[in-house]
Amino acid sequence: MNHKLSSLFCFASVVLVRDPVVRAADVTLAATPSTVVWGYYSAQAKPALTVKSGDTVRMQTLSTCAPDPMAAEGVPVPQYDRDIHAQVTDKGPGGHILTGSVAIAEAEPGDVLEVQIQRIDIDVPFACNSFGPGRGFLPNDFPYARTKAIPLDLTRMVARFAPGIEIPLHPFFGSMGVAPPGGGRISSGPPWMHAGNMDNKELVAGATLFIPVHVKGALFEAGDGHAGQGNGEVDITALETWLTGTFKFIVHKNEHLLWPRAETPTAYISMGFDEDLKTATEMAVRNMIEFLVTDKHLSKEDAYALTSVAVDVDITQLVDGKVGVHAMCPKNIFVRK
Repeated sequence: MNHKLSSLFCFASVVLVRDPVVRAADVTLAATPSTVVWGYYSAQAKPALTVKSGDTVRMQTLSTCAPDPMAAEGVPVPQYDRDIHAQVTDKGPGGHILTGSVAIAEAEPGDVLEVQIQRIDIDVPFACNSFGPGRGFLPNDFPYARTKAIPLDLTRMVARFAPGIEIPLHPFFGSMGVAPPGGGRISSGPPWMHAGNMDNKELVAGATLFIPVHVKGALFEAGDGHAGQGNGEVDITALETWLTGTFKFIVHKNEHLLWPRAETPTAYISMGFDEDLKTATEMAVRNMIEFLVTDKHLSKEDAYALTSVAVDVDITQLVDGKVGVHAMCPKNIFVRK
């Protein structure tokens, strides 16, 4: 990524039909049976909305909580969630219900899509956490299914997990991504160079995601809302909930980024995804070294050394087919303007 992109590292609601070109700066994309995809990212996904670079879109998304068990627990499941479960028949191969896609008119292969996460609202004061047979990091220890409904105190911004246990809320989208290379449909489960199901808890409001563009329009999708999560996401779900996100999209022409990167107000983030944890870690570290060489103008040797002495290498998640690792470089170590 060049210095131009590095420097960037530093509502009128409307009912939308399929694929209008929207020239206003701010629009809302509601979650409906015709504006979501179930379980995939694809170059063939027909856009629910087309916008321009620089536009801001407010996107309503679903939880991965199944509506009937949640309703049985007294959770006020939104009607749009019930409608989507009842009416959407084109599903898979993954299980996430993602809002979109949103096409950005200027985006073409070889560009980079900057996604500024401006705001994230929790829409329902409940979350769920679930695991099942053969899933999660310890499938043999828990060869049965369980779903737990967890109340959210949106005034104090804590989850009331159990008597005497309160978890601070830090809402983020487990899945944000674009159409992958290759042109086909891929599962919403594993993350890859299109981003997707990264489950990176650092990507809260105020963070920015940079994704390489692989097809015309980029075709951005978002979903898998989390009110909070631990690194690893070991039982395969987080505090799953219903979120609405406000995203600003900016296209950077001819940047040729290979893997997604991100930025928070305090850190630069590189990522690695692979079936093997060691390989994913090597990818995240190499991508950080590349960033430090290209954007901070260090020698390769100094970049390697700085990654060792100042960068945190964290496990993002262990349960999505391809595990995730992210390396976080603090911004405050760069003291010279």
